[in-house]
Amino acid sequence: MEGRLEKRVLCVANSYLQKYYFNPLYSSLPGEIQKELKLLCVAHVEEAGGILSLEFDERGRLQIKTMAHDHDFYYDEIESGILVGRLQREQEELLSRLELFSRLALEEGRRQSAAGQSLD
Repeated sequence: MEGRLEKRVLCVANSYLQKYYFNPLYSSLPGEIQKELKLLCVAHVEEAGGILSLEFDERGRLQIKTMAHDHDFYYDEIESGILVGRLQREQEELLSRLELFSRLALEEGRRQSAAGQSLD
């Protein structure tokens, strides 16, 4: 996995459990950004239902994923897709900054890994 970051979940909102999860690996993000992420995710699942997750892929790109239980007749896949599109447009700057944060963290991890290997 040289030069790559494994897929990592940033945060998840779940309408079935009425819970929100923020990955503590990203606790260095400013509190205001953490609050904004919570508001965005919870608002999404309150409106469309299902589960919304924000994840970084192997290259540090932010992925917005939605899913629902198989027998959830209240989940609106079309509305969820529309809401994701709106979130991407209206929060473009925030999402871009999150990707930059992820890529910087990836680069820092590479440097630390290389420094650790050179000490061995």
